[in-house]
Amino acid sequence: MTIALESMALAMPEVNGHPNRTAFRGVLTVVDMASQRAPAGSGGHRVLLTRSAAEAALPSLLGMALDYAPSFDRHDVRRKVGVITSAEIAGRNLEVGGYLYAKDFPEIVEEIGKLGRTVKNLPSTPPRLTAGMRLGQTPPRERADEGRVNIPGLAQGTLKDGAPGAVGIQTEGTRLRASLSAAVERLRSLTAGLRARGEVMLPVLRAESEGAGGAGLGMSYEVTDVLLADRRARVWTLIQVTFTGAAILRKNKAAYQDTWIELGD
Repeated sequence: MTIALESMALAMPEVNGHPNRTAFRGVLTVVDMASQRAPAGSGGHRVLLTRSAAEAALPSLLGMALDYAPSFDRHDVRRKVGVITSAEIAGRNLEVGGYLYAKDFPEIVEEIGKLGRTVKNLPSTPPRLTAGMRLGQTPPRERADEGRVNIPGLAQGTLKDGAPGAVGIQTEGTRLRASLSAAVERLRSLTAGLRARGEVMLPVLRAESEGAGGAGLGMSYEVTDVLLADRRARVWTLIQVTFTGAAILRKNKAAYQDTWIELGD
């Protein structure tokens, strides 16, 4: 069985024993599956986030805040308790990782410790992910030829003036900028085509909901610039989004019941 995986991460400097950093990981949402409940902002419609929309929007998740409300039933953008530093799509799960501000919000760390999932031996610093890896895996040893830039029209190892030499090494920043640029162009192209056909854009959508459900804690995303395939459909298909944040919710308030969050060691 083949499992498709896309991942991105911010390289954060490791600081052992940092008092205001506690690692977390979780499933923010699922792709290509309808939500169990209607998210806030959907007018009572359940929604389905497509894999292609989620993949294109991965760069917009990095650096976004994780927030909560004291009742754990909604987003509250004035209570930012953490930051997302990694995101990947593994199977149908959109998994995220990052840090909680443990010194500033000890009650959140305590609550996740009690009601969230538990995991052993998760590194205190979420690892920098590469394609083909999942959270918690050790990065493979880098090969000597990894990161080389192949420039069209030039032989590898030859500089522009024809003199022998190594082609420049692609930095993390260069790769991230290239990924962001490609994602932006993809979104612009998709947006232009859909607007030309009169498709609908929603200002904001939050995967929080009303109703009773499972015990424990889950997660909710906040997205904006949402494009729908067909507003008349019973289940709205999201074909473009921009992630602007995430929240910790009780599962009975989450639109997606398969989400979860847990602490690292």
